[in-house]
Amino acid sequence: MQTGWTNTPAHTHYDVIIIGGAIMGASTAWWLSQMPDFQGRVLVIEKDPSYANCSTSHTNSCMRQQFSTDLNVRISLFAADFVKNIRIRMGGDPRIPDLSIQSFGYMYLADTPAFAQTLRANHAVQRAAGAATQLMTPDEIAAAYPFYALDDILLGSINTVDEGYFDGAALFDWLLRKSREAGVEYLAGEVMGLTLNPAQTRIDALTLKDGTRLSAGQVVNAAGPRAARIAAMAGIDMPVEPRKRFTWMFKAERPLDRPLPLTVDPSGVHVREIGGGIYQAGGHSDYDPAVDPDDFVMDPALWQDKIWPAIATRIPQFEAIRVTTEWAGHYAYNILDQNAITGPHDRMENLIFLNGFSGHGLQQAPAMGRGTAEWITHGSYKTLDLSPFHWGRIVTGQPILECAII
Repeated sequence: MQTGWTNTPAHTHYDVIIIGGAIMGASTAWWLSQMPDFQGRVLVIEKDPSYANCSTSHTNSCMRQQFSTDLNVRISLFAADFVKNIRIRMGGDPRIPDLSIQSFGYMYLADTPAFAQTLRANHAVQRAAGAATQLMTPDEIAAAYPFYALDDILLGSINTVDEGYFDGAALFDWLLRKSREAGVEYLAGEVMGLTLNPAQTRIDALTLKDGTRLSAGQVVNAAGPRAARIAAMAGIDMPVEPRKRFTWMFKAERPLDRPLPLTVDPSGVHVREIGGGIYQAGGHSDYDPAVDPDDFVMDPALWQDKIWPAIATRIPQFEAIRVTTEWAGHYAYNILDQNAITGPHDRMENLIFLNGFSGHGLQQAPAMGRGTAEWITHGSYKTLDLSPFHWGRIVTGQPILECAII
C-alpha cells in the first residue's frame, strides 16, 4: 500500500465521504481542502490504492476543446489553464513540476455531408466558447499534413491551441499528494453496502468489506466504471456502464516527417504522435457491450481486423508498423447522452454524483472537482454552472447529447 493510506478510518463520522479515489475523487478532495468556508473532515475510500486497474491509470491523457456542447468546451478550457498553471494553482509549491500540453491538436475528418455539417455546428459552439478550432478543406489539410489519404474526406476540424496530450499521471499524483497534505484521509477499503433512513431519503451509513460502518454528512459517488453498483446500493438505477476501450503503441518503419495530430478517422479509430517514431492508436469493437469492470482482456482480432487497416488506409506510410505495447481500459459510459452526471440526487438528499464521463473524465477533473466542492460547501456553483449535468435530466429522460465522443 502506498504511503499516506490507512486501513482503519480515524473516525466513524465524516462531513464528506468520497467513494472512489481516482482522478475525480482526488480532485474533489483537493478542492474541498482549498475552500475557505469548508472546515469539515473528508474521507476518500478506494478499493485499490495501487490504482493498477482504474480508468485513470489507463487513460491516454488527452486534452481537447472540440466538443459539441458549450459547457464541455468551457470545462476543458479551464482544465487546460489549470494544467499549465498547476504550480500556481496549488500554492506555488516548488516540488510541483511545470506541466505543458503537447498541442499537436485533434484532427477530426468528415467523410459525409452530414458529418461535415456536424463539424461546422461544433466549430460554431467551440469558437463561441473561446476555443481556437479551425475548419480545413481537403486541400488545406493536404498542404499541412501531406501524409493523409484524403480521397473520401470532405472537411477537417483541428485546434492546435491547448489541445493534444499532457502528463495526466502528474496531475493525478499532485491532486493526491496535496489533498493528503491538507488533511484529507485516504482509506484502502471497499464499500459493500449503503443503509438508508426509514424514509429512503438519506444515506445513514456505509458498510465496508471488513464490516466497518461509517456515516457522513455528504456522500460522493466517484466510483468510475463501478458507479452504477454504488448507486444500486441506494436503490438508484444509474445509466452508466463500463465499456472496454483498447490502446496500442506502435513503432513506424518510416516515421512521419512532422508531428501527427490526434487523428479521429471516420471509422472511429484514432491515432496520434508520441515521439521518436512511436505512435499511439485506440478504438473499440463495433459490438460495444457493457463489460465487467475487472475485465481487461485484449481482443486479439481487433487490431488486425479494424484498427491497423483503418490507420494504414488513412496514413499509407503506416503500412509497415510494429506494435510495442497494448492495453485495455474502461469508459464509464453514460448510455443516455455520453455526458457527466453531477450534483445531488433528486430524492437522496446527501448523495452527490460525479459519474458517467464517457471517456473525457481526466481532462474534466479539475473543473468537476471544483464544482462538486463548491456544491458541497455552498449548495450552489460559484464558477462554472454544472447544473445542466444534474440528475434531473436522467429522471425525465431528457438528454444533453454530446456528439463528439471518441
